[in-house]
Amino acid sequence: MTDIAAPQPSRLAVLGSPIGHSRSPRIHRAAYAVLGLPWEYEAVRCESDGLAGWLGERGPEWRGLSLTMPLKEEAHRLAVVRDPVAEESGVANTLLRLIGDGAGGRWAAFNTDVGGLAAAIREAGLDATRTIVLGSGATAISAILAARSLGAHRIGVVARNSMSSFALADRFRGTGEPDSETTVRVEAGFPGEKWREGMPLSLAAVLRNDELTRDATLVISTLPGSAGAEIELPAELTALPLFDVAYDPWPSPLAERWRAAGGEAHSGLGMLLHQALLQIRIFVGGDPALPLDREDEVLAAMRHAVVGE
Repeated sequence: MTDIAAPQPSRLAVLGSPIGHSRSPRIHRAAYAVLGLPWEYEAVRCESDGLAGWLGERGPEWRGLSLTMPLKEEAHRLAVVRDPVAEESGVANTLLRLIGDGAGGRWAAFNTDVGGLAAAIREAGLDATRTIVLGSGATAISAILAARSLGAHRIGVVARNSMSSFALADRFRGTGEPDSETTVRVEAGFPGEKWREGMPLSLAAVLRNDELTRDATLVISTLPGSAGAEIELPAELTALPLFDVAYDPWPSPLAERWRAAGGEAHSGLGMLLHQALLQIRIFVGGDPALPLDREDEVLAAMRHAVVGE
């Protein structure tokens, strides 16, 4: 993953749809100002069926891209090289142009959502040992992998779509971190003994299941705002700290209800900042594990660009 062009004036962007609300341009521009890099970073609206064509039209001045929904699976598919996290998760939120390519080019894919979420949970002082993940989409995959990287022993996946919940549990059950002999127990949330396979899944019944909530230490929500406004919240759940990947608007509907019930809720803004920091490491040095020069100053400037405006 080190086969990239040397730092020079370059163009970067965040792609997605919708994209007008994105805070990524403010965050990235603040970081490059601290680093003294004359790089451009913009927001571009793009649908998944248009990503291949858009990439094919980029000249060699384009260095890298941040990807948001609905492009993460397509970015993973189009890349010719993938980092281990992108490979395992099946999604990518970062593309880096490989060295020596002209127009169009070939791209390496990374997933910084996992590391960003793990860093944000760690920064908030939360315990992921026994985690409940709400949702079963692409971000839920990152939540499972983030909790696993933080040493989770058990992860419960809860969603209205029972098939996707069970699919995620089957996919990651018994997996572990690279070079670790420890594996994690990943299970789909069950509503109780009366439920039988093939029956509609009651989300409220799942969340009331003592087996799921017993000894749980953390809830990570990857639900969209509308679902967070409607989901039934038993007291056993709101007694746990919530990390909601949502951040705009904040508090989210789910976080408002969580706090109204006396619970603790943390914003996904920390995930946004830390995943962006990993992206910037990739754009600068080609490796999400390679710290930046003056990284503390960079992160402080990024945080101020979002919360100090």
